[in-house]
Amino acid sequence: MNHIRKEPLNTLGHNFIPAQYIPQGKDEYYLRRLQNPDNGRYRQLNAHEIEVLVRNRNTCDDWNHLLVSEAFNPELVKNCKFFGLVRIGKLESFFLEFNDLRMPVGLYNSIIINCDFGDNVVVDNVNYMAYYIIGDEVIITNVNEMSTSGHAKFGNGILTEGEPEEVRIWMEICNENGGRAVLPFDGMLPGDAWLWSRDRHNTDLQRRYREMTEKKFDNQRGYYGTIGDRTVIKNCSIIKDVKAGSDAYLKGANKLKNLTINSAPEAITQIGEGCELVNGIIGKGCRIFYGVKAVRFMLGSNSQLKYGARLINSFLGDNATISCCEVLNSLIFPAHEQHHNNSFLIAATIEGQSNIAAGATIGSNHNSRGADGELIAGRGFWPALCTSLKHNSRFAPFTILAKADYPFELDIPFPFSLVSNDVSNNELQIMPAYWLMYNQFALERNAWKCEFRDKRSEKTQHLESHYLAPDTVNSIFEALKQLELLAGKYFCSHNHPGAVFTDDELRNFGSTYLTDKTNHSSSLTIEKHAFENSNRTVKILKPSAAYQAYREYIQYYALDQIINHGRTNQWLKKDELLALLTPANERQNFENVGGQMIPLGELKDLKKKIVSYEVISWQQVHEFFVSQGKAYSGQKLTHAIASLKELNPAMIFNETALPELFNWYLSFREQLLAGIRHSRQKDYDNPFRQMLYANKNEMEAVLGKPDKTPFIVLQQEKLKTDSAFVNELVLKLGLE
Repeated sequence: MNHIRKEPLNTLGHNFIPAQYIPQGKDEYYLRRLQNPDNGRYRQLNAHEIEVLVRNRNTCDDWNHLLVSEAFNPELVKNCKFFGLVRIGKLESFFLEFNDLRMPVGLYNSIIINCDFGDNVVVDNVNYMAYYIIGDEVIITNVNEMSTSGHAKFGNGILTEGEPEEVRIWMEICNENGGRAVLPFDGMLPGDAWLWSRDRHNTDLQRRYREMTEKKFDNQRGYYGTIGDRTVIKNCSIIKDVKAGSDAYLKGANKLKNLTINSAPEAITQIGEGCELVNGIIGKGCRIFYGVKAVRFMLGSNSQLKYGARLINSFLGDNATISCCEVLNSLIFPAHEQHHNNSFLIAATIEGQSNIAAGATIGSNHNSRGADGELIAGRGFWPALCTSLKHNSRFAPFTILAKADYPFELDIPFPFSLVSNDVSNNELQIMPAYWLMYNQFALERNAWKCEFRDKRSEKTQHLESHYLAPDTVNSIFEALKQLELLAGKYFCSHNHPGAVFTDDELRNFGSTYLTDKTNHSSSLTIEKHAFENSNRTVKILKPSAAYQAYREYIQYYALDQIINHGRTNQWLKKDELLALLTPANERQNFENVGGQMIPLGELKDLKKKIVSYEVISWQQVHEFFVSQGKAYSGQKLTHAIASLKELNPAMIFNETALPELFNWYLSFREQLLAGIRHSRQKDYDNPFRQMLYANKNEMEAVLGKPDKTPFIVLQQEKLKTDSAFVNELVLKLGLE
């Protein structure tokens, strides 16, 4: 049966903190005074004010415990019941207006227990309000219950004094069995979550992550919920153990419990109708609307959940959107898009700039007896409509999956590839470098769009948005080795049957085969492979074209970074540029740490410092992210030069070679623009698109003219500007 206690009425508003948890010499309000210091602001009521309050049908268990500011107007408090210590700021004869909601300043028709109110607030028809500190010019109207418990944690994965371990809130990301669970905390970044979810075998490092999290908070009981200045709350049912920043807007929510809602004037967070959010932390500038259900979750800054989305045991990174979908046990890096109904994402690490199409089911566990599978997808992951995938699977950056039910686990090492399941021939088909060869418009626009949409007010982590970066270029180098090896084996099996060769010899054969102009082979059929957990064949489509595209885009990346270095260093001299190209730099490995590219060596040093207590807080980890962000342009330049030299080991980078390389760069940029135009033009030339319009004029009226597409116009102008700069740079450096 329900355990309902009966206590004397005069104790209502007291014993918020059990006596055994109040430090000696303190009272139950000691933490409240720290959160909202008195500073001589409040005074007791005078006899006239009490008389006015009583006349306005207000009651109080002890009028001595109702404290007010000098500018208090008792006429603006009506039909309220006060219990415990209540402190009220300035009340003046104004009304507050927000989005056509106009409410008179004051406290009306509410039960209020142990609360503080800032200046000129509106509180109307709050059936139960207990243990809250309310900021200035806040509007709260039509709320059923708004309360804070003495052991509130506001979504953080901590325990208060006396609580058992089993009540701690863990966020079980990446894996359904909880093996990669992390403790959420206010201020947690995608990079933090990624670091903690990895290296599970390193018990010392895992222990330190937990220690740093618990160190961020004290475990005292008795913190009040807080509502920041100018926040508006209307027509909500239950708000319990919630801490909200300034300028937030909460309307029509069903249940908000154990949350931190970060919000600020420059990054307003809004939560709308029908939402039920429990055990979560919400970043600044977020939008959560229309029946969203989220439990044990984190939302990065400037992200959206809407239209019935379900987010459970998951971290959604910055600048991301999930609509109508279900996401469970996942870690999603920034710039993720997932729309439409019937899309499911389960037990996955998705490394950002991703797009999950309608009907996609990622992480079906039907091939396992336990919920222990995982999926890792690099940046730019894009499974098509109604794609079904199995755990465990792994995908290189910018992999696109054709619509299919993939019956086996996949390990696709080729970046920018198109993967398809050929049911008629019972084989897996992979076209490496597909995006680079045929979809430049999407690649370039995606990079531009991700940067344009980065509206974070605090950019602690430097997010990489371009499709060519250390992570993708390193992946291309690995793909080149794979293609050389596969082509070498294919060539030798037909031309040197029975002969035994080393991998290096096979790669030499493969490189020659892939670059041979007389080779017209459109595919490589691979029988023994590790791309799919099956015995069926895999066909590599257009390997020679992919090999050439990979090499061209590495060179484009490298020269683009060198030219950008000249743009940001206007006093660069020829000798300095040649000196940059002289050392035999080794190409570094980088990790995608929550959307930020960090050299593997730097990351290893950070982890060592965490274990050795040189780094003792998450704040220091974030300072590391900031310092790496500042160093990134230099790291990227060094990586680009090393990539260029590895791609062209025999080339001597002198004042003769550089003009040729710069000319190649401009020529490639022109080809790239032509490819962007062609990618877009295909949408207009497709007869199945044309058939919906009466004529070309109507088509252009609906879609716009292809040559007037804003992004294409932007790219045309950028090419003009960059071409002029490169020609000027060549002259300035004396390389003409």
